[in-house]
Amino acid sequence: MAWIKTIAYEDAVGRLLQLYDRIKGPGNNVDNIMLAHSLRPHTMEGHMALYKHVLHNSGNTVAKWFLEVLGIYTSIINRCDYCIEHHYAGMTRLLNDDTRSKAIRAALEAGDWVTVFVPKEAAALEYVRKLTESPAEISDTEIRSLRSIGWEDGEILEINQVTAYFNYANRTVLGLGVNTDSDILGLSPGDSADSTNWQHQ
Repeated sequence: MAWIKTIAYEDAVGRLLQLYDRIKGPGNNVDNIMLAHSLRPHTMEGHMALYKHVLHNSGNTVAKWFLEVLGIYTSIINRCDYCIEHHYAGMTRLLNDDTRSKAIRAALEAGDWVTVFVPKEAAALEYVRKLTESPAEISDTEIRSLRSIGWEDGEILEINQVTAYFNYANRTVLGLGVNTDSDILGLSPGDSADSTNWQHQ
């Protein structure tokens, strides 16, 4: 589950139990990435607030399935299998098209975006790659390039924030040895219009 001690749902009390009840899925399941925060519940709360706002908020205008793609690609670059599997399952559920989902994953793993993505999407993926691998090399040139191919500044911010969030999540997982044992893959917070609803469905 993780290399550090975690507190199971059935052993939780007080503030930790309150947070677990906000984020749990079916059968009181709490994702292992959240269990990894259990010794410091305030960090779980911060993590969930960031995750919900960045990826599951009705204020976003970039398609949710593509935000998931950006997260999957960030996780592929960082070799974070936990986040790849969780968010691939989520993307597949959103698209409701197994063939397309498999083609997207294969393209991301191969770095061959032309066969699956339109140029605008491919440009976003190139930004994700550079921001993840060499963030200090990003300049206004990359932003102008995204703008020129059709991304609006608010959408560029969404792309940036999803990439930044997944780099954080990947390092949380990889640095603490979090695995998918007993997790239910593909669940995510519902009701994008309600930023306080963290329930995994």
